[in-house]
Amino acid sequence: MGNEWHQLTDLTGDRPFVITRVRLDKSGVAIEGEFEVPPLARLTYEDQVFVSEFVRSHGSIKDMEKAFGVSYPTIKNRLNRIAGQLSPVQVVVEAPVPVAASGGDPLGMLERGEISAEEAAERLRR
Repeated sequence: MGNEWHQLTDLTGDRPFVITRVRLDKSGVAIEGEFEVPPLARLTYEDQVFVSEFVRSHGSIKDMEKAFGVSYPTIKNRLNRIAGQLSPVQVVVEAPVPVAASGGDPLGMLERGEISAEEAAERLRR
């Protein structure tokens, strides 16, 4: 699979692309639609390898210098270039819902998808 992905990233270059069909290996199940490619998958294959090694080295630039045989500034420059290609990821952290509140808050339950709008309205009327 790695070689095919390498060929795909070489073919697409910096141009955006959309995955339109996904087949689950060995199951015969295929899903068609438009699937957005995750930010890391938009990087060139070489940059993906670089990021993978960075994660494996736990972010140690010294280990990266050894792995790639290049200097600290070269590693930093490449990391900065890759970081510039990645759009900021919006992290949503939800506060845990207290157990007492989870049973009696119809709007919270609706927001979490635990009940329907009709059920929330009925509970609010009570």
